[in-house]
Amino acid sequence: MLKHMEAIVRKASRVMLEGGAGGVSQKEGHANFVTEADKRTQDLLERELTALLPGSVLYGEEKENRALGPGLTWVVDPIDGTYNFMRGMNHSAISVALAEDYQLLLGLVFDPFRGEMFTARAGKGTRRNGEPVRCAEVPFGRALALFGTSPYESGLVRPTFRAAEELMRKAADIRRSGSAALDLAYLACGRADIFFEYSLSPWDYAAGKILVAEAGGVFRLLDADNARLDFTKPAAVFAASKACAEQAEEIVSRWFRAGGEVQEC
Repeated sequence: MLKHMEAIVRKASRVMLEGGAGGVSQKEGHANFVTEADKRTQDLLERELTALLPGSVLYGEEKENRALGPGLTWVVDPIDGTYNFMRGMNHSAISVALAEDYQLLLGLVFDPFRGEMFTARAGKGTRRNGEPVRCAEVPFGRALALFGTSPYESGLVRPTFRAAEELMRKAADIRRSGSAALDLAYLACGRADIFFEYSLSPWDYAAGKILVAEAGGVFRLLDADNARLDFTKPAAVFAASKACAEQAEEIVSRWFRAGGEVQEC
């Protein structure tokens, strides 16, 4: 199954790249863009992934999604990091996860610019281009923290940057890349140690969730059910290596609860 998924995603990546980032339109929310490449890529993924598993449905960013039941569900972001893609930054990815009964079975994040394929199967570990990878064991004081800014939610700006500031002072450094899927993949393969973003949709984090978990990391939703995928709303996401999880989560969750209006502990 995973090999078939990889072949479909590689094919979709060619569709993603062949026409560039033309045909840009604005969706609801601040700086929320979609390109014709997003739509073409998702159309191919929906057609071929649902054919791979007859009876499955696709839940994707660039479509009107109906309420989902417990059956086989593909959770897809055709281009995670659309604004990077629009600006030619070459740091975007295709993210695909497969869930059944609201539990993740498979996850895949493909970076067509670097040719890196991150994959995970429940109970089978995480791989990068076929080779096993694990989260790093770097201590918190030397950790690299990645974060997203939830640009569509203006009320989250203050807590996001308060948390990032505290992590900057207490860990080693911070980065904002513009692709949550790649941030989670980088955490899973040991390139970073902490990730948070206070509002992500299931297509943003589903594949990354299983990548991190299968690589020995910690993945938590701060305001949603962690026992099953919740397709109904965005969630606040925290992930980290086990070495950094306790200290980092205290900072990230505290600023989220406080909305940026408290002093650091």
